[in-house]
Amino acid sequence: MLDIYITSADGQFKKIDDVQKGCWINLTHPDQAEIDRIVELTGIPLDFVKDPLDDDERSRIEKEDQNVLTIVDIPIKVNDESDSALYDTIPLGIIVTDQYFITVCLEDNPIIQHFIHNKVKGFYTFKKTRFTLQILSVMATYYLRYLRQIDRRTNQIERELHESMKNKELFSLLSLEKTLVYFMTSLKANNVVMEKMLRLNYFKMYEDDQDLLDDVIIEIKQAIEMAEVYSNILNGLTDTFASVISNNVNIVMKFLTAITIVISLPTMVASFYGMNVDIPFQKSPHAFLIPFMLSAVISIVTAVIFWKKKYF
Repeated sequence: MLDIYITSADGQFKKIDDVQKGCWINLTHPDQAEIDRIVELTGIPLDFVKDPLDDDERSRIEKEDQNVLTIVDIPIKVNDESDSALYDTIPLGIIVTDQYFITVCLEDNPIIQHFIHNKVKGFYTFKKTRFTLQILSVMATYYLRYLRQIDRRTNQIERELHESMKNKELFSLLSLEKTLVYFMTSLKANNVVMEKMLRLNYFKMYEDDQDLLDDVIIEIKQAIEMAEVYSNILNGLTDTFASVISNNVNIVMKFLTAITIVISLPTMVASFYGMNVDIPFQKSPHAFLIPFMLSAVISIVTAVIFWKKKYF
């Protein structure tokens, strides 16, 4: 999909049909015809467009002539229920030229949607350096947001696991661990890219831009620390609650075993009195009541003993 946007002279953000100077070209899972069209119109290298479309492409920044390519990993929610992770990361390519600003991504994502719906203050398509830093800032915000959601989900699973005897909650913890591994790997790579951006001066930055980049780096480092802390907590929780689930099962089995023993005692007494031989009190008018009372007394005494030993 190919979309072109521009901020007009009066500050209005709108979608246009043709490429113009100062416009933003957004490519989302483009086909070959769209790629060829943009390469021809803008003169950027073909690899600059194709590299971000590789799901395994590493984060990096590089410059060729006057074209600067920045690839960062952005977080997305996983909608496929068969996937064991709640969130994943995919590459986002940001290409800055003298005249155009181009973004390339495999999937539609909330970060780009943030700008398409014009939710970012001070956003202009022709301020390319500022636009790049704003994308990185929104990206860092989403990492922090998803990490907080992971923390809340962890607390919820922890409460459920206290009474759980199933593996569902344990698998949920494992999926969160997998997500945190993705996040930590991507965040560390993104941090390297931004520090390189700060050091190499590929972009002309004003003081406000420099401050924004510093803030983004701080947020990325904060996200890395949060991911590491949550990962360590989850590692401990996974091991602990695997034992808790096993212990819960043992408690239930102990309870059921005690109930089985108490119930089996009347059956044993009835079996003795059901034998086709002479038995005590068989001539008594209370022949039925005697074994009944004997069964009840034995069961009650056994139940009291088990209760005192906390088998119930």
